[in-house]
Amino acid sequence: MTARDRLIVGLDIPTIGEAEVIVKALGDDVLFYKIGYQLAFAGGLEFARDLAADGKKIFLDMKLLDIDNTVAKGVENIAKMGMSMLTLHAYPKAMKAAVEAAKGSDLCLLGVTVLTSMDEQDVIDAGYQYDPHALVLRRAEQARAAGMGGIVCSAEESSAVRKIVGPDMAIVTPGIRPAGSDKGDQKRVMTPADALRAGSSHLVVARPIVHAADPQAAALAILAEMSGAL
Repeated sequence: MTARDRLIVGLDIPTIGEAEVIVKALGDDVLFYKIGYQLAFAGGLEFARDLAADGKKIFLDMKLLDIDNTVAKGVENIAKMGMSMLTLHAYPKAMKAAVEAAKGSDLCLLGVTVLTSMDEQDVIDAGYQYDPHALVLRRAEQARAAGMGGIVCSAEESSAVRKIVGPDMAIVTPGIRPAGSDKGDQKRVMTPADALRAGSSHLVVARPIVHAADPQAAALAILAEMSGAL
């Protein structure tokens, strides 16, 4: 895969109009977009269908978690939308239900391990008896066992996770920040080049691109850094 195949621009913005401006500005330089809660609840699901119909790849970041039947029915419909990636929380029963529902489609299911906005105290406060690193590795093992297409984790864990999941599963890492940029609310971050060298297959970059004065220039700079690391 080229850097263009690996860069996922997060459309973490409030309106479809603003998203359309970003997509137009980035043009053919960007192939892959992430749509999460914020845009999904502002008409983003139809926008995702339109982008997919125009040849773009869409990572639908819904972080599904529910009873098995509800997860399965949701995945069945999402697979019909032409999406490329979908997240769900990496709970074994939910992952198994999703994998069964996605059979026969091209949808890559990603298990979310530990959010990159969480550190050790946050994980303890959530009731887990693992530190973030140990919890990520446990969920990576469970995702592999369930037959998932990949996982989402911090780039800090990519190297260790790659040893668990092998060469074929996707490792998608948010919390990517070019050197010198603001971390925002992320606590476990890494530069694009370092993330690829650590074993990440896809990088999610939102604010450093969509909030830049020149989004295209910001994207091209990140793509160049990624290309240098491949």
